[in-house]
Amino acid sequence: MLGTWINVIAIIIGGALGLVLGSRLPDRVKNTVISGMGLFVIAIGIKMFLETTNSIIPLGGLLIGALLGEWWKIEEGFSNLGAWLEQRFIPQREDGGQEKFLRGFLAASILFCSGPMAILGSIQGGLYSDHQMLIIKSILDGFIALSFASTMGVGVSFSALPVLAYQGVITMLAVQLKPLTTGVMLSEMTAVGGLVLMAVGISGVLNLAKIRVGSFIPALFTTPLLVYILQLLKVI
Repeated sequence: MLGTWINVIAIIIGGALGLVLGSRLPDRVKNTVISGMGLFVIAIGIKMFLETTNSIIPLGGLLIGALLGEWWKIEEGFSNLGAWLEQRFIPQREDGGQEKFLRGFLAASILFCSGPMAILGSIQGGLYSDHQMLIIKSILDGFIALSFASTMGVGVSFSALPVLAYQGVITMLAVQLKPLTTGVMLSEMTAVGGLVLMAVGISGVLNLAKIRVGSFIPALFTTPLLVYILQLLKVI
């Protein structure tokens, strides 16, 4: 849960700074900082991929996961859920303070909870106390909260509450699954997680190419399952 608490604190601080000086901070400075984070995210993804003991395994897990993700239309599911929540709960007008608070709260909550880094980071934290990815997410979320709060108000900081609940539940579920995992499963899941993280950096942060990152989320589960099957067959 340490990574999740760091994420929560970063969102609160970022939102508070956004209220104080967000409008004074030039967009070029915000964009440059985010670009630097994007490069860092890609570098960490490469480092994670190098944890693999057999590069064919994360490739297989990624491809199987991508096929399942496209079959289940996970990317569309995220988009539709965000659109439904926005239409259902976020008022189109921002005249009143209550409406502005709700818009900032829900818009930030959807953004901070719907990305693959929230899921992958929480799983890593629960399985083997690796909080690196959630710390990276915390820095990104902090700057995004700063930017959002400068226009949407204090509601952005309160999005830390659903982030705490969402990532906390995933972390606790991962802790329960820890006795079922092996060292090879963890290393290969880390490797495929690195590939997903690189996709986040390229598509979600730097916007260099459109990658349907959500469709790769099942790879976090298909990869250790693939390792389990190969171990049963005594292939590895």
